[in-house]
Amino acid sequence: MSQVQMHEPQPDFIIRSRASLVDKHLQEALEEAGSGFVHKRQAAIDRIGNFEQLRDQAQRVRARALKNLDLYLLHFEKKVTEAGGQVHWAETPEQMRELVIGLCQQQNAKTATKGKSMVGEEVDLNEALEAAGVEPQETDLGEYVLQLANERPSHIVAPALHKTKAQVQSLFRENHALGERALDEVADIVNEARAVIRDRFLQADVGITGANMLIAETGTAAIVTNEGNGDLTATLPRTHIVTTSIDKIVPTWEDASAILRVLGRSATGQDITTYTSFFTGARSERDKDGPEQFHIVLLDNRRSELLGSEYEKMLHCIRCGACMNHCPVYQSVGGHTYNSVYPGPMGAVLTPLLRHEEQDNQLPNASTFCGRCESVCPVRIPLPGLMRKLRDREQREKKHAGISQWAVKIFCRLSRHPAIYRRLNDFNLRLVAIARGRKPRFQSLPFLSGWTRHRDFPAPEKSSFQSQWQQRQKEKQS
Repeated sequence: MSQVQMHEPQPDFIIRSRASLVDKHLQEALEEAGSGFVHKRQAAIDRIGNFEQLRDQAQRVRARALKNLDLYLLHFEKKVTEAGGQVHWAETPEQMRELVIGLCQQQNAKTATKGKSMVGEEVDLNEALEAAGVEPQETDLGEYVLQLANERPSHIVAPALHKTKAQVQSLFRENHALGERALDEVADIVNEARAVIRDRFLQADVGITGANMLIAETGTAAIVTNEGNGDLTATLPRTHIVTTSIDKIVPTWEDASAILRVLGRSATGQDITTYTSFFTGARSERDKDGPEQFHIVLLDNRRSELLGSEYEKMLHCIRCGACMNHCPVYQSVGGHTYNSVYPGPMGAVLTPLLRHEEQDNQLPNASTFCGRCESVCPVRIPLPGLMRKLRDREQREKKHAGISQWAVKIFCRLSRHPAIYRRLNDFNLRLVAIARGRKPRFQSLPFLSGWTRHRDFPAPEKSSFQSQWQQRQKEKQS
């Protein structure tokens, strides 16, 4: 198994985007996967007649859970303890890594199977486990492919979405002793991965999973998968560790049901995922199987700072990935271009709020504001509005000095003086009219090379709409 050594990405989103746009393997993979999620989601919605009501119900569940988050978290801890488990609190990624490694060391663990966990990716858990002498073994097919490739996920539901079938075949040929086994069909690839991963379930000392929800009513962690790897990871090893974040709490089983009704349909176009599993505490005397120890490690990582703020609704997210499946920017450049565990529109909001790195200020600007992300969000998060707030914050804090900032300042000043603005606008349009001549489009323009490098810029009219309107009114009156 290769070591997890991440390459340092380009710090600039625009430079990363340019590289992604000319990556023929990425573009092939995006084209193959792009419309599939969209069509399956719509078909799943068409099969029922009340999806909008289900969205409203899920939205109310998330809002109620966050309004009393502290109470529900304490009740959740109480119920986990009563069931023989233990809750651990991590304020930072460093604390989560230390807690998980400490739990592994208590078991003298050498290997740990892992189910898909975006929080695990958020805190770089694999790297920490390897450094501590615990070999992490991914069991989700997509995550397993990425572990072979030494890469990060590019999508929160389909982590290896950026990989083509040929690239996966090549990885398996490099890392597996295939013999005469074929990899021609997708089923062959799945069977090959299953054969390799299955032995690891039986040998693992610790199983580490994420959680889609935490049910406060009974202290239960809910996991949804389509491969069943979450169940095997949770039940076969002696110890089950759940790594997730504090915002995953829901008050009751009925509330969990409301989330499940929109989660599968929004994520993969399924009425419900193949496996929906619930884990409450360690194995009791009545149970025939299950872990002897059950731990839940809860990460904050600045999420509590969002409670009560203008960004609180971002915590409503249930990680379905529908926003990125419908985003024209994500579908053009892929998830790695965002340089974050959380790509797409939801990542463009969440990453700057959690990570606080200066380069993340570019992410809210990576949007056409077409509004599709908000229209498909199962819990109605106003993603374009939140991105606008982040853009406004960036301007107010002057984090992005340069021509664009000065351009915005000049526009704001001029917009307060309509008469001056109109005269300058008319003057500029006359200059543009002289420059354009009879050409309907510009192939290059100063300061707009980012546009004209890939497509022509439509030439504007020779006069503004207001000028044309006034002229027509005069002509009517004359």
